[in-house]
Amino acid sequence: MPKTLYAFKDGSVYTRLSFPFMGFGQIARGQIVKGGIYMLIELAFALYMILFGGRFVAHLFSGNLGTRLSGEYWNEELQIFEKVKGDNSFLILLYGVMSIVVTLVFVWIWSMNVKGSYENDLRRRKGERIPSLKDDVRLLLNERFYAPLLALPFVGLLVFTVMPLVFMVLIAFTNYNYAHMPPGKLFDWVGFANFKTLFSLSGGTSGFAFVFLRVLAWTFIWAFFATFSNYFLGLAIAMIINKKGIKVKALWRTLFVIAIAIPQFVTLLLMQKILDSDGILNKLLGTNILWLTDARYLSLLPRAMIILVNIWIGVPYTLLMCSGILLNIPADYYEAARIDGANAVKIFFHITLPYMLHITTPYLITQFVGNINNFNVIWLLTGGGPVDNVYYGGGTQAQSTDLLVTWLYRLTTDRNPKYNVASVIGIVIFVISAVLSLITFNRTSAARNEGAFQ
Repeated sequence: MPKTLYAFKDGSVYTRLSFPFMGFGQIARGQIVKGGIYMLIELAFALYMILFGGRFVAHLFSGNLGTRLSGEYWNEELQIFEKVKGDNSFLILLYGVMSIVVTLVFVWIWSMNVKGSYENDLRRRKGERIPSLKDDVRLLLNERFYAPLLALPFVGLLVFTVMPLVFMVLIAFTNYNYAHMPPGKLFDWVGFANFKTLFSLSGGTSGFAFVFLRVLAWTFIWAFFATFSNYFLGLAIAMIINKKGIKVKALWRTLFVIAIAIPQFVTLLLMQKILDSDGILNKLLGTNILWLTDARYLSLLPRAMIILVNIWIGVPYTLLMCSGILLNIPADYYEAARIDGANAVKIFFHITLPYMLHITTPYLITQFVGNINNFNVIWLLTGGGPVDNVYYGGGTQAQSTDLLVTWLYRLTTDRNPKYNVASVIGIVIFVISAVLSLITFNRTSAARNEGAFQ
């Protein structure tokens, strides 16, 4: 049985009155300030819902997101056109989500009010003293100092993470697109119609479902090569630099640090200019190769160049990380392996690589998920192009090197935006990233052994 039900069943009359009247139990026990704060919160919430939030929440559950259109209407009596402000579906949904979040926060505070009053009942039954205002302040500044310290970040989390996330999810169940664009037009609930649009194969090879599968496949191919090419090349270079006999190790590491110091977007824009059809590389080679815009062979050349450029900007990060870890591998492991007659290859595959993977698996998972959502590299190099109408037609607006995240962005910024379908893609990206991260990490030795390398 929930604790609030215990409080109603076994609590005093003061606690029971705290259910409808927040703070009543505290005031009755002498906690005037604490009870007064609870009462003010309840009053503020009631006024908020009556004067503002209630009507938006009602819209969310009424089956429509507005009924009145904005526009000019002829007034027969005055013989003039009058501007009439109608409903705005976007604001109705936004304020509705905000009001639901406010309601959930209020329910949490209400439960704290009931719990506090019931705890006072238990103290009275045991003959203990009811905490005073000084006691509560002292508790907040000592044992529970985390509460005021985390209050502002918690509010920021609700406002800038939870609310936008819930809003985006709900957009996926509406028909919010160019044809239903507030404030001149309204959008409404359509259930799972957008999911059917994205996943139904009835549209043919140029429909959303087939294009989605192609973009998803390229997203995984890109994430795999972008993650593991950087990792293994960075590890290889780090092992070479750390090898005994290599001189000026500090100089080599410094050069890679300098490469990191250049902002990524600057490097990407520079590489885009170098690889352009009229760029420096073609000038030096005397060729006219379309490094970033050749749509032949499923845009194989642009995709390969994207991966190569990503290696250029990503390997220095991996190199520096691996250098530090390699220096921490116990030398006893290598000595024992050499005594047993193991060669360099066996030492690498039985000691170095397992140790590195044990330590860096969380990093690899983070990098893989990050590359699934790697907007900068794709957008700044190719803009998602080149356009291939054979494989990406049907008004899907996807292009050959688009990842799911760049396709989502294109759907929201095009002249004919499809916010509803973009929201579904956003949900798919979240589910893929979350499932891959959780399953992969929980199956690793880093999670099972908590740092113990065997």
